Amino acid sequence: MSFRTKVFLSITATVVLAVWIVAAVVSTLVSDSFERRDAQRTASLVSQFHREFDRRSADVARRVEAVADSDTVQRLAVNLGDQFDAAQYFAQAQTLAQEQSLDFLELVGPDAAIISSAEWPARFGYKQDWLVQPVDWKTQGVFLKKEDLADGPALGLITVRTVKSGDRTLYVVGGQRLDEKFLDTLPATDGMYLQLHRNFWASPSPEGRPSNSLGSRFAADLVEDVRRQPRQITRVSDASTITAIPLQGRDNQLLAILLIENSRAELASLKRYIQGTATAVGVVGVLLGLLLSFWTASRVTRPLRDLASSVREVALGKWDTRANVSSSDEVGQLARDFNGMTQQLVEQRDRMIQAERVAAWRELARRLAHELKNPLFPLQITIENLQRSRDASPEQFDEVFRESTSTLLAELGHLKTIIGRFSDFAKMPAPQLEPVDVNQVAREVIQLFEAQLRAPGQPPVETTLELEENLGKLPADPEQLRRALRNLVLNALDAMPRGGTLTVRTSRRDGKVAVEISDSGEGLTPEECDRLFTPYYTTKQHGTGLGLAIVQSVVSDHGGTIAVRSTPGSGTTFRIELKA
Repeated sequence: MSFRTKVFLSITATVVLAVWIVAAVVSTLVSDSFERRDAQRTASLVSQFHREFDRRSADVARRVEAVADSDTVQRLAVNLGDQFDAAQYFAQAQTLAQEQSLDFLELVGPDAAIISSAEWPARFGYKQDWLVQPVDWKTQGVFLKKEDLADGPALGLITVRTVKSGDRTLYVVGGQRLDEKFLDTLPATDGMYLQLHRNFWASPSPEGRPSNSLGSRFAADLVEDVRRQPRQITRVSDASTITAIPLQGRDNQLLAILLIENSRAELASLKRYIQGTATAVGVVGVLLGLLLSFWTASRVTRPLRDLASSVREVALGKWDTRANVSSSDEVGQLARDFNGMTQQLVEQRDRMIQAERVAAWRELARRLAHELKNPLFPLQITIENLQRSRDASPEQFDEVFRESTSTLLAELGHLKTIIGRFSDFAKMPAPQLEPVDVNQVAREVIQLFEAQLRAPGQPPVETTLELEENLGKLPADPEQLRRALRNLVLNALDAMPRGGTLTVRTSRRDGKVAVEISDSGEGLTPEECDRLFTPYYTTKQHGTGLGLAIVQSVVSDHGGTIAVRSTPGSGTTFRIELKA
């Protein structure tokens, strides 16, 4: 992934994340604000309901008290007795209920039989056994009660008063309806709805200011939960918040459920607006991130790409490469430091080249002096012997002359050989590439040394060929490749003066052909391995130090590599790798 792509993704991600965080925070704050407002509105409405309930209860108690204190009811209580004629009071409850604006009013005798009923006159004579229980009705106050009417049951705010006459008691039972008219007296608020579910049948019947939500399955499930376990419950859906308040009678029987709904349509609309705005801002942020990334790339990534290109140039060996300094910031300082580094590298390279040249010439002079000194000393001794023999014994001069000339010719031949080796190393020709079978070259080199290995008096050396079949051919100079392998085989034989095993292996892997020549000699130390390919360095008593240098030169000209692997006492392996 490029730096520009990383900059673009980071800037875009930062903008989108920031927008998302702001949108989430705003949405959360708005939701919390709406929740608090809904809770306050619901609590306010519940409080108003209870206040209106208490006010209506006090009004019912006052009106029923007025009925109980009326002359008509007092006379009725006095007339209660064995000769009491209840028929003459049949319509009396209707008149009294109309006077006090009561929806329910019944006059019940000491035997719990209804004397007069305002809401259902036909119930004359019906028993109301619940009234004759040992209860202080005056302290009982107002309570909710299901009232059976001709057109069906109704929910009422009921209170009971008693009128004593001797040992007889007249019961005055009166009250008002608790229905949608009662709910209409509560202040209406936009987005809030009320319903009163009467619990008189298997399915509670709703009445009040309805809404779509309160008639939904969500509200029905809430009502069922309250019916199973009467308690105040508040639940929240995407559309609304609904609070259910159970309304119980005197004996804790669930008579009705008040539902208060707060619509969340405004909150949902506001959330959709926030989400839409956040999406739009996010899209704008992505576009802004794209533009900003290109601007940043022009200011930052382009100098970095130029600097990276300069680094690659240096890695390829162009140490005098210079980076363009186009700013005074950290990137510009980095470019200046890079230029200073390459300048130091060039200076150090020049000093190293000069030092290496001086060292090479010194080593060449030392090796030449050493190699030429060895044959020159016998030449000098031979000539001096000739001079002494000429002066001291002329008659033996011919014999000394013949021996001396043989020595001179041998040493001159030795000098010629030394000079030839240096000359060969100095004028290594460029390889003439052609398809070469490496296995065949390896066999030819080993065959070249077979006669020497089998000669009498030579240490026993066993040769092993481990050549990979179907190796194929590779582009190489066959003569130079033979020369390199001959030098490696000679080194291996020199490393085994008492005999051993010479192994030649070939293999092909990853598009490269490898040739390994191993011996079972004494091996080399790590320090000797590091210096083996240095020209004129040798571990032999008689050697020019050019053999491995020539091998390395041949391998390098073929675009390959050569490495040595050795452990003292375990032999040495030279590995050549060439491109197939």
